[in-house]
Amino acid sequence: MAPYKRKTPEEILYSIYRLHRGRLKIIIGSVSGSGKTYHMLQEGRLLKKQGIDVVFSAVSTMQRAETVQQLENLERVPSIHWWKDGKEQKDLPLEALLARNPEVLLVDGLAHHNREDARFLTRLEDIRYLMDNGISVITTINVYELAGVEEFIFQMTGIRAEETVPLNTLELADEVRLIDVSPETILKRMEDGVLGGETHPAMSRRGNLGVLREVSLRLVAEGVNDSLEKHREEHGLIGPSGATERILVSAQYHWNGSLYVRRGQQIAKRLNGDLMVVTFVVLDSLLTKEQQAFKRSIIKLVGRVDAKFEELELARLRQLPSVLVRYAIQHNVTRIVMGHSKKSRWQEKWQGSIANRVLRKTQNIDVFLMADRSEQEGERILPIKPRSKKTEEPFHRLTTKEMEKKIETIRRGSFKVYIGAAPGVGKTYKMLQEGNLLLNRGIDVVIGLLETHGRKETKEQVGGLSTISRAKINYQSTLLEEMDTDAIIARHPEVVLVDELAHTNVPGSKTRKRYEDVIRLLENGISVITTVNVQHLESLNDAVAQLTGVRVRETVPDAILKMAGEVELIDVTPQMLQERMREGKIYAAEKVNQALDSFFKIGNLIALRELALRELADDVDERLEAWDRDTSLRGPWSRREVICVCVDMGPQAERLIRRGFRIAHRLKAEWYVHYVHCGEAQTPEYQKRLETLRHLTERLGGKMEVAEASSRANIHRHLLDRMNGLQTTQLIIGQSRKPLWRTLFKESFVHYLLRNARHMDMLIVADFDPKVAEPTK
Repeated sequence: MAPYKRKTPEEILYSIYRLHRGRLKIIIGSVSGSGKTYHMLQEGRLLKKQGIDVVFSAVSTMQRAETVQQLENLERVPSIHWWKDGKEQKDLPLEALLARNPEVLLVDGLAHHNREDARFLTRLEDIRYLMDNGISVITTINVYELAGVEEFIFQMTGIRAEETVPLNTLELADEVRLIDVSPETILKRMEDGVLGGETHPAMSRRGNLGVLREVSLRLVAEGVNDSLEKHREEHGLIGPSGATERILVSAQYHWNGSLYVRRGQQIAKRLNGDLMVVTFVVLDSLLTKEQQAFKRSIIKLVGRVDAKFEELELARLRQLPSVLVRYAIQHNVTRIVMGHSKKSRWQEKWQGSIANRVLRKTQNIDVFLMADRSEQEGERILPIKPRSKKTEEPFHRLTTKEMEKKIETIRRGSFKVYIGAAPGVGKTYKMLQEGNLLLNRGIDVVIGLLETHGRKETKEQVGGLSTISRAKINYQSTLLEEMDTDAIIARHPEVVLVDELAHTNVPGSKTRKRYEDVIRLLENGISVITTVNVQHLESLNDAVAQLTGVRVRETVPDAILKMAGEVELIDVTPQMLQERMREGKIYAAEKVNQALDSFFKIGNLIALRELALRELADDVDERLEAWDRDTSLRGPWSRREVICVCVDMGPQAERLIRRGFRIAHRLKAEWYVHYVHCGEAQTPEYQKRLETLRHLTERLGGKMEVAEASSRANIHRHLLDRMNGLQTTQLIIGQSRKPLWRTLFKESFVHYLLRNARHMDMLIVADFDPKVAEPTK
């Protein structure tokens, strides 16, 4: 809204109503027993400490000791008890609550349906009534209790909720917080009898728990994306945020139009992105009968793959690139999918090519040129068929190597990672809490490395845990401390807690990075529980820089996360995180304002939260595929892919390598990084740069190849020959940085490949321009 525009009477009345109305916070979990009630009561206790008047009613603790403990010092307003099908039910005492008039009410079971003679039919209506009377509410719900997703969940798992609330209920909330728990933790709680006997039998399957968990992560991520889009719009930020993929397919009313849509669908699914399809028609020109048939077919297909469809009108065909790019910018598209040009080099010079013109006009948008495989392989559709599962022959005698591998796996310690969107979400707190729970069960747990950052609540969680003293290392006449890995191995506990996985050790240490120390501990049969923030994942380095404007220097390879048997997200809303910051619970008081104005800006926190939710959802899906391909929400990837990333010594090389890894990982593909040396002086700086790129490639699990070319004229041919030799199916390159006039006289590498590599898919990665992400003036 314009700052000087006078508000209408209706807008003024609504603003006054919002001031009086209570707030709503929903705590969502994947299943009963994930800890929603515990965290709701914990939040209530924290609010009470701040002097806020908090009560609870209709809370079901299931007699879980840890949850019951959280009720201490909280006032209870007795609920109305009644029976249904032999089970005790609890309704909210609305009149008693209005008479008591607390600031905040804690109540369980948002999807609850009331008794017949109640004032309202559902608890959701009760809550709205209380909010209208100025009472704020914190409540809980399971993901399968949301109408709209419950049918999908039932088809995938056989689990159906008795009572539901409308899917848009989450949109009514001022805050939605996810309590993420791994299937392994839930199964352990079942085994220990913590969850009681009321769980659905289908919830004892790890695959089903994985599906529920992934749906929860993706659902909350969508809500976070909506708030991020709204925030960016309010602040005049244009272009994609970088937190999520949005795929735009440019299709024609032609038989291969459906091929492009299918390919776009597969890309969107594997990258967990939204899908849009556009077609173009020239004004005043009528579609032929054949084109009309293809149009009906494409619209039907778009509906089946749950994409958005739009037909755009052109005054003349030459406008297509401009209209396509403008549409992509308006809709925050991150990748355009289109076909290769079929023109010869001279036709392109005189008539131009749509692909070339699109590339010249795009900023911060990748362009994916799809090979027409019907010409090479006769493939007119992209099949999506599950691979046959390999079963291990029970009577097969293990070879010596197989035996050694099995024994190594058995001896290795287990590995659990708590991941968060930003510092201060509570990862260390949760790690210490779990350490004490294990200690109380008689497991030998020690602290290997702890960073409390002066946080009182974190220090209090140390409890009965003992700490291994740190090693002292002399560096530049200063005595510094690091985790003493040798001492931990000598002590040989069952479990060690290690904070800040991405930490870089002091020069002179046995290992360069803390994650290398963790690997040593695991190899010595010691289990490790550790913490890390999502911005420290190597492959997300560019996305985080785009989102926050901060280049994170300390990173861990994504493979470390894949090594973990369990990864759990500690989800905290941006509002909660900023409140913690203001209270001095994250940084010292003198650093608070600076942090709130930089990394901890609300837009950054929203974007990082979405990134964390989506990254973990993808991790869950990868694990689902490993357990049972039928339960993967993104569907299988059926084709063998080989990805080749072409780099030079420029600053964009790292970005291309990270992009290559992320795509290869999603497609289960082999991937290579290729660089051609052509007569440059091999200076120490050159060697150092080359080693940096090689190290990054190997850290991410790729292979880097360096070749020699006799002259620059041979580089293009050499690279294409090598890609053909590797049977490359997808090529990743950066956009040409040469000005347009240069390409008229001398063909760039990108244009050479656009003409000569039409038999392979090609992703042309945009140079990120931070100015595009700045507020409009």
